[in-house]
Amino acid sequence: MTSQNVKAAIFSVKGAVLSDDEAALFRESNPLGFILFARNCENPTQLKTLVNSLKETLGRDCPIMIDQEGGRVQRLKPPVWRSYPPMKHFGLMAEQDMEQALEQLRFTILQMAEELTECGINVNCAPVLDVLFPDTHDAIGDRAFSDDPEIVVRLGASVIRHLTASGVVPVVKHIPGHGRGKVDSHKDLPHVTEDESTLNSIDFDTFRIVLKVVEKTPVWAMVAHIVYDKLDMEHPASVSPTIIQDVIRDQIGFDGFLVSDDLDMEALAGYGDIPERVLATIGAGCDAALYCAGDMKIMEKIAKTVPNLTAKAQERLQNGPFASNIAA
Repeated sequence: MTSQNVKAAIFSVKGAVLSDDEAALFRESNPLGFILFARNCENPTQLKTLVNSLKETLGRDCPIMIDQEGGRVQRLKPPVWRSYPPMKHFGLMAEQDMEQALEQLRFTILQMAEELTECGINVNCAPVLDVLFPDTHDAIGDRAFSDDPEIVVRLGASVIRHLTASGVVPVVKHIPGHGRGKVDSHKDLPHVTEDESTLNSIDFDTFRIVLKVVEKTPVWAMVAHIVYDKLDMEHPASVSPTIIQDVIRDQIGFDGFLVSDDLDMEALAGYGDIPERVLATIGAGCDAALYCAGDMKIMEKIAKTVPNLTAKAQERLQNGPFASNIAA
């Protein structure tokens, strides 16, 4: 499989084994990579076989993503794999003893990365850098470190460093900040009403500082399905050229690889069917669109219309472990 003409899409698999039909579709369409869920992960042997089959189908060591945050959001589940605490556990610990929190977090992330790399998974959708507020929806909740931006910065940067050192690409989320969302974007479209100055000094600044601290590290980011009314009252960040260019790229200064959140979420219900949402996110400035439900018919439709990675997206991948098999 040539590394040319890689599609700006990340696909998903229905079950624990790659079907012949899925393999044929992936071979023909050549997506950038894949994201895995609990439905795909039964045990280490099975998972490693699945991951290898996906890479063999594309003929390259493609990105294999997963959400392995700890707490409620871990796709490699106990008792087969270790159980990890939610990240708020370390944030609360840091309020009392930052060094102890950093040490225990380091140990946890190294264990987590070991389990991922043993199965061939090379991208983890973590850490969550959203700042907690009193009315943060439970969809974020204890997935975030703290309501203290300084704690979020210290612990978030540590997660990035230790994932990277272990050979796993981190994906910070949900840029430029989901902490003020009062509804679950899986089911509805959150609106944030705070002014730009407030957002810039707290929510956006957390991402800005962390990404500056780790600027030599290959980090991806996942953009939120959330509307910032004072910045672009019409479009969620994931389909907003204004938010992606003016806020994420310019104000925050993130020039790494940017992926959308899952396009199957109800927050984007007003943007047409999934293939239309793919085009909206890519058109707004995302480097790749993320589709998580594993529906073959929908992926067939996406494959017919999704563009190839742009030259700029390919350039961003040159800074990470996928540089050798994605053509610039």
